[in-house]
Amino acid sequence: MTPETAVPHAPAGATAPKDFKAAVDIQVRFRDTDAMGHVNNAVYLSYLEVARMHYWRLLTGQDGFKRLTFIVARVEIDYRSPVVITETVRAWIRVPEMRRSSFVTQYVLEEAATRRRVAEARAVQVCYDYKEKKVRRMDAEMKDLILTFEAPAEVAS
Repeated sequence: MTPETAVPHAPAGATAPKDFKAAVDIQVRFRDTDAMGHVNNAVYLSYLEVARMHYWRLLTGQDGFKRLTFIVARVEIDYRSPVVITETVRAWIRVPEMRRSSFVTQYVLEEAATRRRVAEARAVQVCYDYKEKKVRRMDAEMKDLILTFEAPAEVAS
């Protein structure tokens, strides 16, 4: 079991997995479920997207995402436990790695009430110039936003 701490950028009373500072609760909708009555595997990509947009809202304070010019290049999801319509998914997100023109987002999805781990995911986002239609370097402002947000909290002595 990893050490856990309460975090300000998560739903009230939420306790974070180690090194995660942001989370959002997602209510499972009827349309998310399949014939077996559980959330379809493809829907998890939408849950990751909700978490990603929540993360950028926290970093920038804005709902407009036009200045965040990146595209998803790769996603890996490990499914751990099925989710049903009566449950709420808590999606934790962090950026553990930045490169010259890309960054990695890491996710932990759990059932909010029981904290049962339902999935883990990793995605690679590539900074992209839509006008030029090519990969571009990550700008310093974006790097600074991420580094500041992800910086370890200082412990008072």
